[in-house]
Amino acid sequence: MESLLEVKDLKVHFPITKGILSRTAGYVYAVDGVSFKLAPGETLGIVGESGCGKTTTGLAILHLIDPTDGQVIFQGKEIARNTKQERLTLRREMQIIFQDPYSSLNPRMTLNRTLADPMKIHGLYNGPERLERVAYLLEKVGLTPEQGRRYPHEFSGGQRQRIGVARALALNPQVIIGDEPVSALDVSIQAQIINLLIDLQDEFNLSYIIISHDLAVVEYICDKIAVMYLGKIVEMSDYRDIYTRPKHPYTQALLSAVPVPDLNAKSKRIILGGDVPSPINPPTGCRFHPRCPHRMDICPREEPQLKNLGDDHWVACHLH
Repeated sequence: MESLLEVKDLKVHFPITKGILSRTAGYVYAVDGVSFKLAPGETLGIVGESGCGKTTTGLAILHLIDPTDGQVIFQGKEIARNTKQERLTLRREMQIIFQDPYSSLNPRMTLNRTLADPMKIHGLYNGPERLERVAYLLEKVGLTPEQGRRYPHEFSGGQRQRIGVARALALNPQVIIGDEPVSALDVSIQAQIINLLIDLQDEFNLSYIIISHDLAVVEYICDKIAVMYLGKIVEMSDYRDIYTRPKHPYTQALLSAVPVPDLNAKSKRIILGGDVPSPINPPTGCRFHPRCPHRMDICPREEPQLKNLGDDHWVACHLH
């Protein structure tokens, strides 16, 4: 299947400055060579510990953060080479749902204005049509048109996230990036929002990139999963393969920590030693080797490349 979005060797390095002259003393290697493809109608989950570069990857794809290097190709055209007008058009095609449903909304704007302003900026619909579109979007996400006259503080957390979903849909995008879209919500509300995203995907043929640390959420909604560690993808495959045949020791450790709703089930928890290394000075060779229970002599010396083991199962590990 032809890719809708392709990310090639994406890097985001934040400079560390010191002194009066603000000289660059080093870099934070937040994202350091991420590559993947997203097909139309597909959902890719990006998982990993806090600080592994998940959110930065999503922001760099949208160019909300300028990448240091690499390519983001949408519909066969590299985004960095687009003109200013082409980038404005691209904003309509790729949207984001933020983690915090309250801080991402303007407290001084009614819900109607929050949803109508993006359409006005992009010249979509006239005045009455915009109000009709707003009412339509509100109904699609489980709210009522009458609620459009209210302000964000008048809604619950779950309702605010529904507003965030409606805002992402306002411009008829093809790709939506969800940055921990349900992590700030109660468990019961999480299920409602996840089911809403699934229903909207089927109806509007959306492609999702879901960034999360909750493996249960990712398993439920995603077709493909990429596991990140310290700025790099260490394993990527179909969600069934990831959960039934994890190859990388880090993926195995993550999955061993997922609670199993069965009192009789026996699971062996894999406890990783040490802390996550600093992205300012990442380890040589395999970045996971200081914590890996299967560390070999080659691991500190040579960085493993992401290789296809068959059936589109990609792993970066010297064990394979």
